[in-house]
Amino acid sequence: MLSGGALGIVARRRTSAGRTPYWNVGAQLRPEARGRGIGTAAQHLFVDHLFAHFYVVRLEADIRTGNVAEQQSLENVGFTCEDVMRAAGFRDGRGRDAVMRGDGARPDTAEGPESGRA
Repeated sequence: MLSGGALGIVARRRTSAGRTPYWNVGAQLRPEARGRGIGTAAQHLFVDHLFAHFYVVRLEADIRTGNVAEQQSLENVGFTCEDVMRAAGFRDGRGRDAVMRGDGARPDTAEGPESGRA
């Protein structure tokens, strides 16, 4: 049962690949808030906020390979699987793989033939 207070958090950190800045996003929910679509809704609002209020070239998220719920949530928001990073984290005495999901540029901001700005 949910009883007041925060249900979780969504966060971002700015990082870069060379000179290109981008945002890495993530969410964490209290156990009793999981499985209700709350995380997907929060991440969708958060991603829309980032694109509306910041210069965003790229968004990405790194998810532990076993966290299928978070991977599905990000797919629902529009992220796609780009790669698996081997031993990207360390937990319980061993390296843990992570799935990198990306949500490049939104269609209305992308450069290319379909944008009319190429």
